[in-house]
Amino acid sequence: MAPGARMNKHEIAHSDRPTVNRIVTGSVRPVMLALVWPVLTEQFLNTLVALVDTYLAGNLPAARVAATNAVGLAAYVGWLVTMLIALLGTGTTALVARSYGAGDRSAGNHIANQAFILALATGAASTVALFALAPTFAGWLQMTGETYTITVRYLRIDAAGYTIWSVSLVGAAALRGAGDMRAPLKVLAIVNVLNVVLSPALVYGWGLAPRLGVDGIVIGTLCARVGGGLLMLTILLRGRSGLRLRLGLLSPRVAPIRRIMRIGIPAAADGAVMWGGHFLFLMIVGRLGGGGDAAANAAFAAHIVVVRILAFTYLPASAWSVACATMIGQALGAQDAARARRCGHEGVVQCGLLTALVGLMFVVFAAPLCGLLNKDPQVIALAAPVLVLSGIFQPLLSTSIVYQGALRGAGDTVFPLIFSIVGLAIIRVPGGYLLGVMLGGGLFGAWIAVCVDMAIRALMALVRFTWGRWTSLRI
Repeated sequence: MAPGARMNKHEIAHSDRPTVNRIVTGSVRPVMLALVWPVLTEQFLNTLVALVDTYLAGNLPAARVAATNAVGLAAYVGWLVTMLIALLGTGTTALVARSYGAGDRSAGNHIANQAFILALATGAASTVALFALAPTFAGWLQMTGETYTITVRYLRIDAAGYTIWSVSLVGAAALRGAGDMRAPLKVLAIVNVLNVVLSPALVYGWGLAPRLGVDGIVIGTLCARVGGGLLMLTILLRGRSGLRLRLGLLSPRVAPIRRIMRIGIPAAADGAVMWGGHFLFLMIVGRLGGGGDAAANAAFAAHIVVVRILAFTYLPASAWSVACATMIGQALGAQDAARARRCGHEGVVQCGLLTALVGLMFVVFAAPLCGLLNKDPQVIALAAPVLVLSGIFQPLLSTSIVYQGALRGAGDTVFPLIFSIVGLAIIRVPGGYLLGVMLGGGLFGAWIAVCVDMAIRALMALVRFTWGRWTSLRI
C-alpha cells in the first residue's frame, strides 16, 4: 500500500477476498459491449448537452447566427480544456487500469488521489487563462460587432465552471480505469437533465426564471457542469470501486505524479496539436466569406452545425476507445498481450458497424438534420453538402479514434501525437486553406481536406496498432 494510505475494518475484511476480474478473464466481445454501453450512453448525453445549446442558439428570434457562433467557439474552447485535462486523464486511466489488472487496487487509488490534486490546479489555471483570453479567441476568428460582444461574454461565463469540471473529468478517468463505467454515466445524466431544464428556462424566462436570451444558454450549462462536478466529488469522497479520496494521499508525491505526466505529456501535446489544428481550421472557415461579413458568419455557423451532428459518430467512437483503453490497460497489467491486441481490433469492428449506419443516415437525411439545428436557409444550404461528404468517411474516423484510444490505454501516447501532427499540420490545415480559400471551394472544399485527414490517420493508426511494439512499453 502507498505511504499514508490506511484501510478501515470494512476494507481490510474485503481486501483479502479473492475476486474474479471479468475484464481480464471474460470473453472479449461481451465484456467490451458491457463496458461500452454506459460510456456510449454517457457520450450521447454529452452530445445532447451540446445539441440543446446549439438548438437554442439557432432558434432564437434574433441574432441566431451570432449566438450559434458564440456557442460553437465556446465548444472549441471547452474542448481545449478537455485536451489539457487529457494530460491527467490519459495517464490516470492507463495507470489505474494497469494496477487493477495486476490486482493492486491500493496503487490505483494512490494514482487517483494524485490525479485529483493535479486536476484542481489545472482547472483553476484554465479558468483564469480563458477568462483573460476570451477577446483574443473572438478576434482570431474575425468576429466583430454583436457577434464579438456576445461571444466574449459567453466564453467568460463558461470559463467559470472549468475548475470543478476538471475534477469531474479526472474522476471519471480514474473510475473507467478501474472498470467502473456506470458512475461517470450517472454524473453526466444529472448534468444533462440540469442543462435541458435550466438552459431553456433561462433563455425564455419560464416560471420564476429570468429571461436572459443568449446568456441563459451558457448560465444553464455552467450550473449543470457545477452540479456534475460536485456529484463526482461526492462519489470520490464516499468511495467507489476501490477508489476514494483520502487526506493522507492528497499531498503531492513525486513518483506517481511523474508517472502520470510521463504518459500524459505526450497526450496533452497531442491534444494541443489537435486543438490548435482545429482552431486554425476554424480561422480558415472564418475567412471563407471575406472575413467578418454575413457570408463568413453563415459559413462558420454551417461548420458548427455539421460538427454538432457529426458528434453522433465522434462520441460513440470515443466511447469504444475508452472501453478499449480500460480493457487493454488491464490486459497488459495481467501480462496478456495477445488479449490486448484482440480488444483493439474488436473495438474497431464494433464501432465501425455503428458509424457506417449513422454515416448513411447523414448522407440520406443531410438537409433535414441541418435544418433541425439552424433555421437560416443559407446555413442549411452550406451545411448539407458537407454533411453528405463527411458521412461517407465516418467509419474511417471511428477507426482512427478507437485505435488511438487503444494505444493510449497501453501508455503509447507518442505515436498518436505523431498522427495528429501529420494529419493536421500537413493535410487538414494547408489543404483546407488551399481548397477552401485559394481555389474558391468554400466550406465544402475545406472539408475535403478534413476527410483526407480522417483517411490518412486511420491508416497510420491501423499500422501502429497491428504491427507496433506497444505491448512491451513500461509505464
